[in-house]
Amino acid sequence: MKVAYFDCPTGIAGDMCLAALLHCGLPLEYLHNVLDSLGIRDKVTIAPQTVLRRGQSATHLQVTIADHHHHRHLPEIAEMIQRSGLPPVVQSLSLQVFQELAEAEGKVHNLPPDRVHFHEVGALDAILDIVGTCAGLHWFGIDKIYSSPLPKGGGTVNCEHGRLPVPTPAVLQMWQKHQVPIVDNGIGKELVTPTGCAILTGLGAKIGTFPQMKLDRVGLGAGTQELPIPNILRLWIGESLTVQSTETITVLETQVDDLSPQVVSYTAEELLNHGALDVFTQPVVMKKGRIGTLITVLCHPDRAVELEQIIFRETSTLGIRRRHQERTILDRKLAHAQTPWGTVGIKIAHRPDRDTIQPEYEDCARLARENNVPLRQVQNFT
Repeated sequence: MKVAYFDCPTGIAGDMCLAALLHCGLPLEYLHNVLDSLGIRDKVTIAPQTVLRRGQSATHLQVTIADHHHHRHLPEIAEMIQRSGLPPVVQSLSLQVFQELAEAEGKVHNLPPDRVHFHEVGALDAILDIVGTCAGLHWFGIDKIYSSPLPKGGGTVNCEHGRLPVPTPAVLQMWQKHQVPIVDNGIGKELVTPTGCAILTGLGAKIGTFPQMKLDRVGLGAGTQELPIPNILRLWIGESLTVQSTETITVLETQVDDLSPQVVSYTAEELLNHGALDVFTQPVVMKKGRIGTLITVLCHPDRAVELEQIIFRETSTLGIRRRHQERTILDRKLAHAQTPWGTVGIKIAHRPDRDTIQPEYEDCARLARENNVPLRQVQNFT
């Protein structure tokens, strides 16, 4: 399995990600093709340069924008990506990153994600950084992303809304949401930009974890600031030496004895739609012989509070138990398979002896209904 590790001693920004990918060997022409697909080749000029940062050679990406002040909302950006003709996985990953940014900015400004008026983030250079990075990771065949802890930085920075403290509010929102490990390297500058942070959190990087890997190549992406240490993002690409890993999950449990099964089913769907890893129910005998339902929810720790609020809102429970557990998971990746009836998402799990493929149920069910064929026929084809 191919893995990428972002080593961020001086932080991360979108242009540093792209520069590191180019230094790793991503063809410049491939990025030009991305610009063509997005329909912005005539508005964006990119020129990689070899620079020195504290005496160390690295790649810096010089980007020139023709309409830098064109601000965009999330729906406009999403439409640009969806009509681009880029591979579906690149489109999906890019939209994940932009959704992450929209949610963070929405929290800051008390707006729904679709109403967020992007400023710097909506500029074409940020679209290039995000879509180009997702496309570059896809070009290298990366299955999983890791990152070092992120430096907090300090001081203030100028932006569309005026002068803001560092870390900026949007970055702070993403750090809180994903429980990102943070370190202080003693440098009082903006080190982690919203775009750079969203690339990591939006793509599900395991931040603060170093993968066991066989190193294949290293890319050095230079930032623009001169800092006390080399302002370089180091991208390590290689093959994973393990097929499983451990993570901490939160288990939420409560039992109810006065709810319609339909309400329980609806609650489970709501929980899954809001980030639960799994929801299952069991019939139980409660005190005084009452028949009840035990609701169990598995989630990442950063989703626990929101999911508890859904349980309180939708059920009659007066209390929810919470505990943390370690679980071992197989490394896996998402891909797409072509069937005679259309494209199906698949999940590939890496096992010590073999890989297993599981088609996504919703995709198979949709194609079965649209083409009037048995569900099992679609599933078996993948």
